[in-house]
Amino acid sequence: MSEELDAAKVSAARLWAVARHPYLASALFASTVIAVPELGGATVDEAWRLYLDPEVVDQWTVAELGSLMVHHTGHLLRDHAGRARNLGLGPGQAEDWALAADAEINDDLAHPDLRLPGEVVLPRSLGCETGRLAEEYFHATSSFTPPDNADHPHPDCGSGADGRPRPWELAGDIGGGLPPGERELVQCHTASRVIDFARQGRGRVAAGWQRWAEEVLEPSVDWRRVLAGEIRKGLTAVAGRVDYSYRRPSRRAGASPSVILPALEQPVPEVAVLCDTSGSMVEEQLAQVLAEVEGLLRSVGVGRGQLRVLAGDATVHTARRVSRASQVDLVGGGGTDMGAGIEAAARLRPRPAVLVVLTDGMTPWPAEAPKGMQVVIGLVDDGPRARGGQVWATPAWARVVHVDDAA
Repeated sequence: MSEELDAAKVSAARLWAVARHPYLASALFASTVIAVPELGGATVDEAWRLYLDPEVVDQWTVAELGSLMVHHTGHLLRDHAGRARNLGLGPGQAEDWALAADAEINDDLAHPDLRLPGEVVLPRSLGCETGRLAEEYFHATSSFTPPDNADHPHPDCGSGADGRPRPWELAGDIGGGLPPGERELVQCHTASRVIDFARQGRGRVAAGWQRWAEEVLEPSVDWRRVLAGEIRKGLTAVAGRVDYSYRRPSRRAGASPSVILPALEQPVPEVAVLCDTSGSMVEEQLAQVLAEVEGLLRSVGVGRGQLRVLAGDATVHTARRVSRASQVDLVGGGGTDMGAGIEAAARLRPRPAVLVVLTDGMTPWPAEAPKGMQVVIGLVDDGPRARGGQVWATPAWARVVHVDDAA
């Protein structure tokens, strides 16, 4: 039984992999190789250590070992371990995630010379379309029954694929593991190489790798979650406030019958939306504003009739409670002054705890924040900048969320 790795074959496999995927060169050479007798295959951990069974390596060809290196590098670059933790995998779900993560990677191993040993899991193996993310494949596996391969079980890829430590893995940075900062540098450098390689047309780069690289270099944020989160922050900030009210008697009124005592009251926070209906807002933007009002009703859990919507340009034209977006009248079309709308919202009774202003930004803003009201500004795309319109700087006292209509 061999207990030492064939160093020459390992080096040859790396060079073989780099020749076919040159944009992965930095990542392929970043991993420290560690021999683990009786491991039965190859695995990676989150610190970018590659564990190999010397006896199995002797049985593999250079192409098979090189293909596995590309495969495991895909797990590390795409942070399958971190994504698995984000899913909060329950008992028995790690195997489903392993299949999904492998399908995402193998779908993009486009080079015809790649030779993964054993059965290769592809999206069609799970009954899924190609070009999707592992999360989509993972949810699809709930209705997928894998074939009974007791003699050839799905290979273990290690904690680098699912975030679950293995007994043979080293701890921390021992044994040449990469610290988190260096892992991020390797990811960014590799992403840059992927983009350059694709733009220069020096060879085929799978769409999945390009999508990953663009996300690393220019990460997109789901503005819907950000907007809902900012609204919830505003609601939380006022939800615990209490005040004295004479609208109902105090429980202690019996102690002093001759004196009317106020009772403590905790108001239910309300949300209001101010829609910019000025002439600078095009029809598509107005339709998007309606959609966002509908989304707000669902995302923040505001009950029926609790959401008040104001529509205005330089003045407020309508202000009413709604339970669905189709009830909103977007009246306007003139100049823009969201300050007038904010003042009108502040005069509402009861005063809203949170005011969401949906606008294209072509408006002046009040110098000071309205009292007792959290303001969240949803900037609807960058159209005004593209059209050369004047865009005022958003006030420092408001939370700002950039709404991308293409997201």
